[in-house]
Amino acid sequence: MNETLVHFSEARIVQRDQIIFERVDLTLSKGDFVYLIGKTGSGKSSLLKTLYGELPLNSGLGQVAGFDLLGLKEPQIPHLRRKLGIVFQDFQLLNDRNVNENLRFVLKATGWMDTDKMSQRIDQVLHSVGMSEHGHKFPYQMSGGEQQRIAIARALLNDPELIVADEPTGNLDPQTSMEVMNLLRELNKNGRSILMATHDYALLLKHPSRTMKCEDGKIFEVVQRSPQS
Repeated sequence: MNETLVHFSEARIVQRDQIIFERVDLTLSKGDFVYLIGKTGSGKSSLLKTLYGELPLNSGLGQVAGFDLLGLKEPQIPHLRRKLGIVFQDFQLLNDRNVNENLRFVLKATGWMDTDKMSQRIDQVLHSVGMSEHGHKFPYQMSGGEQQRIAIARALLNDPELIVADEPTGNLDPQTSMEVMNLLRELNKNGRSILMATHDYALLLKHPSRTMKCEDGKIFEVVQRSPQS
């Protein structure tokens, strides 16, 4: 039986006094690749923010990577986030430092101290996303697809139990989107668990996988039809 990484039961999510989800029932297991789809404003980002502790869980059961979200204390949030790798739509790289320095900054912020081990880990994650030769570059010297690969490398630094990707292809052209998607699928094949919010249905058809839909304050699983028809 697969290890459960995410489990919500009758979970209520509220943002600024507005009910986003009245009841969330959702389970993700180790090794899963799950899409989260829905229109803009349907609550995809709110659910992801609840996962990594930016939005508090209002009521119900919510467990992520061994942490209980209901009553999660402020000092626990950094520890929760070290178990998660978060990939944003807009990359969120620091433009005043090169790739190596961007990644080193994250390692230092999450408690790494040994300089040699930091360098070794940076080399490992850059290699895993096909960006070994780009450590000296600054973000503004790279394409959007290259920056997103670096953002994925950053998400891998602390060997997360789950990668949470919020519209990771949203700012990319179709060809580059497919390349980033291929990378995420490859990471999944190698054992990474991934929850990816997207509105790009072309990706779902090309790479079908378990899909959850946000709509009218609910989350439910949708069955994808075979792309052969």
